[in-house]
Amino acid sequence: MEKSLQLVFKNAAGSTKIITISNPKDNLSKSETDAAMQKIVAANIFSTVGGDLVQAVEARVVNR
Repeated sequence: MEKSLQLVFKNAAGSTKIITISNPKDNLSKSETDAAMQKIVAANIFSTVGGDLVQAVEARVVNR
């Protein structure tokens, strides 16, 4: 089974965008993922068709 971490954001146009990270470390806490997502938004390093990422929505672990 493959595990991935999906970080869900909203962009400037209001669309949902997902960044997927393969094989995240076990036992990530909500505070750790929230802090990482806030750093991504603050750093403004990703741009999408709908504009920059402006809001962290949620983080979720997916097993496939």
